[in-house]
Amino acid sequence: MKKILFFLMLAVCACSTPRTVTKGNSIASRMSTRLTKTDRQWNAHLGQINFIDEARGTVGSDIYHALIPDADTYIRSVAREVMQTLYFSPDDSIPQCDILDYILRDDPGISAKGGGGGHINIFYSTRHVERSFRGSDTARVDFETRGVLLHELTHAFQLEPQGIGRYGRSRVVWELIEGMADAVRVAAGGFHGEADRPKGGSYHDGYRYIGYFLNWVRETKDPDFIRKMNRSCLDVVPWSWDMAVQYALGKGYTVDGLWHEYQVAVGDI
Repeated sequence: MKKILFFLMLAVCACSTPRTVTKGNSIASRMSTRLTKTDRQWNAHLGQINFIDEARGTVGSDIYHALIPDADTYIRSVAREVMQTLYFSPDDSIPQCDILDYILRDDPGISAKGGGGGHINIFYSTRHVERSFRGSDTARVDFETRGVLLHELTHAFQLEPQGIGRYGRSRVVWELIEGMADAVRVAAGGFHGEADRPKGGSYHDGYRYIGYFLNWVRETKDPDFIRKMNRSCLDVVPWSWDMAVQYALGKGYTVDGLWHEYQVAVGDI
């Protein structure tokens, strides 16, 4: 463990040189800035953050704290990115998160969001942090931590489709909820581009299959497509893929037609 932490400290010191913050840069560089006025405006929808470390003494915990000395500021900055991707304005109908419990946990998984009714919890696995650090790769830890948080915070702030059942009981609800979370991650630069895009498949496969698909539509059809698809959860009842796509893009579009066009465009068929 001492050897690992020695290399970590060297790597963090190497990351401490001031540099311009751009989308996808490391956590260490982002931590050199305070919350902006824009961050604070969007964070009116995020109340108290309780940072809970249940894995103190583990290598993953030590790595996390070394790279992210101010977790509250970091989480709020990523939350602003999420909400800006999902909504047009801080004045939109954004679910309020009064309390967020962000938990570091010694867990074999990666991360998950739980809770509801304004009190949300997100756990992040310190084992995953340690796995990401193999080879003393702080950049990989930075990138993965932000990407995972983009996905989980989307679950805290996204709207849910109405009139077709609930998550866990409706396949379509699952498709949109998980697909939208990965769409936000793709749009915000939280995946490694084409290298992370799953090939073939169907939009019914959820997660990155839908995420990359929705982002492709955003890039090629309408820059507000993800925002409009999120808003469709309020205005399209009962919700369906075709009705939501037509709500966002207009009559004449179908999800199957868009999926075929996407598959051709990316060279999967």
